[in-house]
Amino acid sequence: MGEIKNNSKYAINIENATVCLNQKEILHNINWKVKRGERYFILGANGAGKTTLVRTILGYVWALCGAKVEILGKTLGKVDLNELRKKIAWVSPFIQKHLKKSDIGVDTVLSGFEGSLGFGRQATKEELEKVKTLLISLDAIHLANKSICEMSSGEQMKILIARALSFKPELMIFDEPNVFLDIKEREFFLKTLDKILKNHPEITVIFISQRVEDILPDFDRGMILQNGKIMFSGTKEEVLTEENLKKVFGIDIKLIKTENGRLWSVIE
Repeated sequence: MGEIKNNSKYAINIENATVCLNQKEILHNINWKVKRGERYFILGANGAGKTTLVRTILGYVWALCGAKVEILGKTLGKVDLNELRKKIAWVSPFIQKHLKKSDIGVDTVLSGFEGSLGFGRQATKEELEKVKTLLISLDAIHLANKSICEMSSGEQMKILIARALSFKPELMIFDEPNVFLDIKEREFFLKTLDKILKNHPEITVIFISQRVEDILPDFDRGMILQNGKIMFSGTKEEVLTEENLKKVFGIDIKLIKTENGRLWSVIE
């Protein structure tokens, strides 16, 4: 396992966090801990509060007074957020709306070195070589000079994965990465994610999805969010049950496990 850079055993430690946006409670009294190196999934429908939880982790929105939000051993409100974000890789199709139309693939990948959503300096030779190697490994070198807004969802995801791997993050957050992908693109992404999980055991990985079948076997702990509340949490076996899914989604769901350990949901 890679070097741990902080004595805290938790990558995420949130206590009593309530988040309001536009005078409406989006997250309600969240208490959540994730150990370093853990693979943790978050399942929930649209409007469950998943992305707001991510924005809270990154310090883009703030919990009400009385909460504690500690990320990688640093308490938000007492840490330089720009420095903290350099240790967190955020992979999300929703990042695109924060990028400039003129941004091209190579610049988006390079922005990972700065923990920003833009790259405003001259890249070093070493940085450019690393970006080239990453893009080749993802079969995406042809996207280096292509505008982000002209890429397909699958192409954008390749660029965002390369961005996440351009530095050495301590925490990786995959925020509904498959939401706009077709079946082929989804399976390519999941194979890439599986390699990341196996090759980087030192990185804490959070995976957020609306679909059970996206959750790979290596994710052994997780939770289900509904209306901004943690409804179920624990091991995958404790959380992903037909009974729990029926309570949250309001429909009869049958779970089928394939030979490779993935769960698939079937509506009865």
